[in-house]
Amino acid sequence: MREIEQKPLKQRVKEVSLRRVWTLFREYRSLLFLIIMLALVSAVIGLLPPLVMKVIIDEAIPDGNMKQLVWMVVLMAVLPISSGMLGVWQNYMNFKVAQGVMRDLRQGLFSNLQRQSIGFFTTSRSGEVIQRVTEDVQAVQGVVTNLVVNTITQGVIVITTVVILFAMDWKLALLSVLLLPISMIPVRKVSRLRKQMRQETQKVRAQMSSQLGEVFGISGAMLTRIFGREESQEQQFNRTNKHVMDMELKLNLMGRWFMMFVGVLGPIGTAMIYLYGGYAVIQGTMTIGAIVAFAAYLARLYSPFGTLLNLHVEVVTALGVFQRIFEYMDMEPDMDDKPNAKALHSPHGRVAFHAVDFAYSRGNEAAAESVTTVDQQGRGVAGIQEVELKTTEGVVMKEAGPVLQGITFEALPNEVVALVGPSGAGKSTLISLIARLYDPIAGKITVDDTDLRDIKLQDLRHHIGYVTQESFLFHATIADNLRFAKEDATQEELEDACRKAYIHDFIVSLPQGYDTMVGERGHRLSGGERQRISIARAILKNPTILLLDEATSHLDSESEMYVQAALHTLMQGRTTLVIAHRLSTILAADQILVVQDGRIVEHGRHEELLQQHGMYAMLYETQFEKTGSGV
Repeated sequence: MREIEQKPLKQRVKEVSLRRVWTLFREYRSLLFLIIMLALVSAVIGLLPPLVMKVIIDEAIPDGNMKQLVWMVVLMAVLPISSGMLGVWQNYMNFKVAQGVMRDLRQGLFSNLQRQSIGFFTTSRSGEVIQRVTEDVQAVQGVVTNLVVNTITQGVIVITTVVILFAMDWKLALLSVLLLPISMIPVRKVSRLRKQMRQETQKVRAQMSSQLGEVFGISGAMLTRIFGREESQEQQFNRTNKHVMDMELKLNLMGRWFMMFVGVLGPIGTAMIYLYGGYAVIQGTMTIGAIVAFAAYLARLYSPFGTLLNLHVEVVTALGVFQRIFEYMDMEPDMDDKPNAKALHSPHGRVAFHAVDFAYSRGNEAAAESVTTVDQQGRGVAGIQEVELKTTEGVVMKEAGPVLQGITFEALPNEVVALVGPSGAGKSTLISLIARLYDPIAGKITVDDTDLRDIKLQDLRHHIGYVTQESFLFHATIADNLRFAKEDATQEELEDACRKAYIHDFIVSLPQGYDTMVGERGHRLSGGERQRISIARAILKNPTILLLDEATSHLDSESEMYVQAALHTLMQGRTTLVIAHRLSTILAADQILVVQDGRIVEHGRHEELLQQHGMYAMLYETQFEKTGSGV
């Protein structure tokens, strides 16, 4: 067996640094400059009240100067009003920057996730992906919101306060400042512990989101009730929920102990100032007004410094969450356009496979979590053969072996090529390669003699229509679901496509017609109705190449009749590759390819294959016996 190259879908980024976080604010430099200016003005205004108090105590009251006293009192009232108004403006600017950064984070995550291949989504839990875009970004909002304004504002306050303290009395100032380094001792350890705990908490929250998405999705909710597993699901959620609560309590308790330690510095420092300052007043080397002003400035020093220390702890704690966010933002898609990729204009639709081999490849994390890749309908992806593999971390996982081997055939324009064979043979995988949902590991696939990997993905998929066995509809109106294929489609175009799909009469019979909400995954409609809307959507797209993956399976006879009629209309004038469960639907195909164990073992028209008395003939006879009257 040939060795398969392992391409991890996720690349773990290095430890996130504060410098990386600061780069998020790069686009907001002009607003940051304004915030700095406002912080400087606000800090200068904040320095004045203690000096005003000193003048009142040492000059206005002892001298009996009523006019000076009135002016000082007015100034004491005006300064906080001015500072408050500046604070409102500064806070608005800061919040504007913070919300811009949060928007950029969410948009960056969403955009990069849109670039990822189907391989990423088949190995990731949807709850985990949603957690990173919503909860993880939300978890750092407080840090992002406070990072700029607190760093700048509190930093300016600390610096200006230290300067004025030394200007008033350098000995007293030195005594005050000596306490500051002591408060920094626990910061490093607390930051590291809280960062680890925050990472763990977010992982558990992601598990909770995944469980909620599965349990309360339509399919999950139905399965839970059918098997009567409500109680076990509730117990599982209770365990996860309790784990989240315990982690949050530990985080909060550690934060409160740290804040208590920082909080006692202010009173201790003030007590030392009054002790030393009181002695100086008794000795006649300092006035009472000076000691009161000094104590007021000291409060301006310790409180902002404590805020900066706490912010540092919060930022380092949040770095664990930032790392989860940046892992997704920095993730390179395993399938993307080449730098010199070609546009695809008006293709003829000639599709050819040239000795194509393919195997599913999964990253360590995904493989360790789940051995079998499962699609949204709960079915294992067809054709995965699993080989045990030992990872560098010592975790035994399952690595997917070859699914397709040596596939060679050609589908000419306007031809219908049918794929038949047992479940797990690789049929769905084969047609997914045409839409370049995956790339082959050997050989090539061409459209009009051009390798798919040399064509722009957007152009290639623009000319491909894909109708699957389980048609997906968004929780939106019928019209919105149809316009997913053509955003600017007119009402007349929608109706024409639906008439061709034999679903228009049903839609107009609904009270709200084309504005009817279909429910999550379209579960307000029957399987046949969803399928015909899906076909109408493909008709609206008007593709050159059409891929049908067992589009009539699991339908009742009446629904199948309508769907078959709709498919017949859709297939006209297109290169069509169809996976057929019921052989009666592909008797007139131009080519029938029989796939077994990832290889094409037979090919030809219906009559030719029957004469070979091989697997196709066996499948045909089996279905003939089941129906009792032919297929």
